[in-house]
Amino acid sequence: MPADEGRKVRIARIGTPVTLRSARRTFFLPIAGGQRLAVLHPPKGTCRGRVLYVPPLAEEMNKARRMAALQAEALAAAGFAVLGIDLLGCGDSSGDFGDASWSAWLDDLSQAHAWLQSEVDAPQGRDWLWGLRAGCLLAAALASRLPGPSRHLYWQPPASGRVLLQQFLRLKSVGDLLDGHQGQNAIGGVEALKRALQAGQTVEVAGYRLASGLASGLDVATLAPPAQGQQLVVLELSNREGATLSPVVQKLVASWQQAGCEARAELVTGPAFWQTTEIEDAPALIAATLRALTGEASGA
Repeated sequence: MPADEGRKVRIARIGTPVTLRSARRTFFLPIAGGQRLAVLHPPKGTCRGRVLYVPPLAEEMNKARRMAALQAEALAAAGFAVLGIDLLGCGDSSGDFGDASWSAWLDDLSQAHAWLQSEVDAPQGRDWLWGLRAGCLLAAALASRLPGPSRHLYWQPPASGRVLLQQFLRLKSVGDLLDGHQGQNAIGGVEALKRALQAGQTVEVAGYRLASGLASGLDVATLAPPAQGQQLVVLELSNREGATLSPVVQKLVASWQQAGCEARAELVTGPAFWQTTEIEDAPALIAATLRALTGEASGA
């Protein structure tokens, strides 16, 4: 093991890692029934905390890969250990997207979190769950499985899983109409797709096979605080001049505060990189995230 990896980062124990850069390592994390591609950004110097990145849904995950990597590198340079994982059926992990379920994704994240806890030493209470879009919903659900309070960083959280599911299914409905299809999905739209999923069918949306086990979990997912003592930082992006925090984010922060949690939000200038046609960066978001996790803005 190289000398600069003496901080209890024992990746070689689960297989020989492939070095992408000097400060980034990729490997397959063994999970029952397969393996998940994982990327660890080890901390530079003394570890200030551990961060588990929870990706968004489907094509949003691919669009966000560059920003997630840039943020992870910045956090690692600031002393944080950052672990990202391709969930079941995503990226280079085992399985097909159509095999994925909400509970299976939570199992993946639970094991990734446990691995990060066991492999990287960090000060107590400095663990973060960092989610983007649907990843925020998964992070909130994951936190309810963990024994102690967590710190949450949410990038562009949705109002709820139901809203996100409707937006995703609308891609199928609109696509069918644009293609001139006159089938049930085009006519019935989102509600027809929901009925098909509730009946246990799998539907294809924008090239992704969506199974009922994933749709049903997403449909009931919320961002309610898992427990008292949690900390939440929400970063919302907008390029509109004079923009303010959305009602969704304001309501989310207020609900966490009312539940006895520390919560705040910040509006950051930048593009919606998870859905833009071209891959785009949001430098101001990277800077705001660093401020949030290092405590420079909140004094934590």
